[in-house]
Amino acid sequence: MVCRLPEFSTITAACQKSRVGKLLPDALYVHISAIVHLDPLLQIYESEARQLADCAESATLVKFSFDKPSLSYLLYPEFDSDPHPALSASIQVDLVKQEVNRRDYSNAENPFILHRKETFVASDYPYYQQFAALTRQEEALGLLDNPRGIGTRLAWEKRLAEFRVAFHGHTIVQRSHQSSQVKIDRHKAAISRNDFSKPVRLALEAGLFSTGTTFFDYGCGQGGDMERIAKLGYDSLGWDPYYRPDTELAEADVVNLGYIINVIESQTERREALIKAWALTRKVLIVAAQVLIAQGNSQIAFGDGVITSRNTFQKYYDQEELKLYIDQVLGVDAVPIALGIYFVFRDEAQAQSFRASRFRSRVSVPKVQLQNKRFEDYKEMLTPLMTFFTDRGRLPTLEELPETEALSAEFGSLRRAFQIVLQATNPQEWDAISDRRRQDLLVYLALSHFDRRPKLRDLSPVIQTDIKSLFGGYQQACTAADLMLLSLGNLDVVAERCQSSAIGKKLANSLWVHVSAIEALDPLLRLYEGCASRTIGRPEEANVIKFHCRKPKITYLVYPDFDADPHPALYTSMQIDLRDLHVHYRDHDPNENPPVLHQKDLLVMPEYPHHEKFAKLSRQEEDWGLLEDWKRISDRRGWRSCLEEHCAELKGHRVVWRKDADPYRVKLVRSTIRAKQAERRS
Repeated sequence: MVCRLPEFSTITAACQKSRVGKLLPDALYVHISAIVHLDPLLQIYESEARQLADCAESATLVKFSFDKPSLSYLLYPEFDSDPHPALSASIQVDLVKQEVNRRDYSNAENPFILHRKETFVASDYPYYQQFAALTRQEEALGLLDNPRGIGTRLAWEKRLAEFRVAFHGHTIVQRSHQSSQVKIDRHKAAISRNDFSKPVRLALEAGLFSTGTTFFDYGCGQGGDMERIAKLGYDSLGWDPYYRPDTELAEADVVNLGYIINVIESQTERREALIKAWALTRKVLIVAAQVLIAQGNSQIAFGDGVITSRNTFQKYYDQEELKLYIDQVLGVDAVPIALGIYFVFRDEAQAQSFRASRFRSRVSVPKVQLQNKRFEDYKEMLTPLMTFFTDRGRLPTLEELPETEALSAEFGSLRRAFQIVLQATNPQEWDAISDRRRQDLLVYLALSHFDRRPKLRDLSPVIQTDIKSLFGGYQQACTAADLMLLSLGNLDVVAERCQSSAIGKKLANSLWVHVSAIEALDPLLRLYEGCASRTIGRPEEANVIKFHCRKPKITYLVYPDFDADPHPALYTSMQIDLRDLHVHYRDHDPNENPPVLHQKDLLVMPEYPHHEKFAKLSRQEEDWGLLEDWKRISDRRGWRSCLEEHCAELKGHRVVWRKDADPYRVKLVRSTIRAKQAERRS
């Protein structure tokens, strides 16, 4: 019986669009467990082949060929346990001729082997993270450079010998038996800086330092942070085993353990350093470590890290791995601030207040709209009350506002005093502020579900009062937050919120928003982004955030020249898969052909300083017909070609005629511009 096959071109197209599996120029390779994640058309196609190949159940991978209607079932018996398993057998099924061809490689002296095993499976595969971590380590060492030369066992073993490494399970280890005798020059890892290190700068920006705060830098290196903190007027000391070994360890309010645990090759000493730094901490411990994978082949494996060309040790952490390590060693719940940077608070109430503050949107005090003599007479006295309500979304308790006694004496109560404010301003604006603060708390409480949601008594008195005033009670607030979080599981809801958003640039499967506009988004979208930033901390360099509508992913995009360049080039992107919190980084070489950004005005709020300038440029480019072919103009080369074709060039944020443009082409473009301007006016 001849099976009815779909059009082969349709099958090939479905393979090339697949989000699951390893796509190569001639075929798509998919682990047998991931077949259910494929396009239904491919599942039907594979089931036809399975009926012919009676041994397919024992296969590990399925190969969808692009050159003809055929599938191959590949057997790798040690797929899970061997970091680079060898091909044992293959079963090729020709779906046109209805023929099956089997080959046995079990006795081959130089069998084919697999690399990057995580690419074959779905992200929910039990060993996905283990496979991915191994690949990142191999990339860091340069083991996977020139992949054509490592496809067989003998070639791979030669590569491993050149790098003097071997495998212990799915971990790379140094092959030399004398590894215990290697002496690491830890002091060479200390960096001389002209400014604060990033962890200490973020601590200053976060308001961790106030009058009387003391600082201790554990492993201070050459002492730059310690000296700069002292210049700001704080008591500041530092200890380092090489540069400042004679300084006595001292307790301090803020202790910095910046990029120390990643340069200690001994796991025991690494743990001891973290514990000792925590023992010195009165209020906040700053922990920072390398999480980005270094590229190149100038490193050799050593222990659970690598030895660099400068003979220093580096342990590269995943962001989640670093948090888990800190939490387990210290028995805490570390707060992510940025990539590889965590704050650990002694006081739980202070920790929760800090977490909540990170999701508080900026709100302005409503302006006076009606002339009211009584308000004008008491404006100075009422201003602190207005400021407090704007900050918290509610009236203060008697203990929260120093001016309470004077206000109560004059008006009888704070509520009566606020009635005077309402008579001079728009009451709806105050209602909107209360609603905004309610949303801020919902986002915070929803995200706390992922960690250890605090008990009410663990919250500061001011947050407890916020919750009681805005929700009626803690249980009601938590229930509302959980319902909000539950709705994130429905991507159709997320897609609807993205497409109906009044803020941001809407594409078919995503919403793009400038970081300055995040606070004004729908609360569900703020929560969606919070699911990513709660893990890694929002990257401070990122200025555009991409909300994926069809898959639970958030991408942080870095455009260094966003304000100055009319069409800035993408420098770096960092995508977080919210299903497994896997982070994918990508750098774009500015000298090659990077993606470029268009219609910047759509990404920002009307209040953004350069919004009108951006909007004028977008209107001008639409009139010139420059934005019609989105696929073509998505990268720098295509955009420049489009400008040239339309006889245009940019002068700042203005489109002008090219001086060397063809007069006839200019005439045609001018006609198009006039037609579009007339259409817009009508």
